[in-house]
Amino acid sequence: MTISLLLVDDEVFFRERLGRAFEKREYKVFLAENYDQAMAIVNKHRPEMAVVDLRMPGKSGLELIRDALAIHPDMRIVVLTGYGSIATATEAVKLGAVSFLPKPADVDDILSAFSKNTELGIPGAEENFHAPSLARMEWEHINRVLHDCQGNISAAAKKLGLHRRTLQRKLNKFPPDN
Repeated sequence: MTISLLLVDDEVFFRERLGRAFEKREYKVFLAENYDQAMAIVNKHRPEMAVVDLRMPGKSGLELIRDALAIHPDMRIVVLTGYGSIATATEAVKLGAVSFLPKPADVDDILSAFSKNTELGIPGAEENFHAPSLARMEWEHINRVLHDCQGNISAAAKKLGLHRRTLQRKLNKFPPDN
């Protein structure tokens, strides 16, 4: 039996890459870039699982969780965001999300979050989760901020509270392995 999954994220590259990774694991994947597209898919296909980004143009992921679960209460939702806070995580779980993960997350992280809910029986979820190193998290955060600044080193350095040359040195290093 194929499990259906809705991926909602406004970042095209991330959404499509994650979609391909789930398809390789034999999930039926539906992709949406915003609230309206996601709600149309929920109404038509009733996916069993959803991965929802919190920040999107238009209505937020929190509104999507509330409205999608009102229509399809059996759907299980994991929330992803690059801008998470304790308050938003709490709100997402109160609205019915199974779990809350910071970006970037891969398929194993997401399946692990879904598998914490024992009712799901998700195949292929990794049992031993290995948290990324602090150096890896720093590298990913720097690259996320740089992406948000459209590659502008000076703007990213200012947002990060770093000198421009310090940021350039950090960017010239290879990403940590773990």
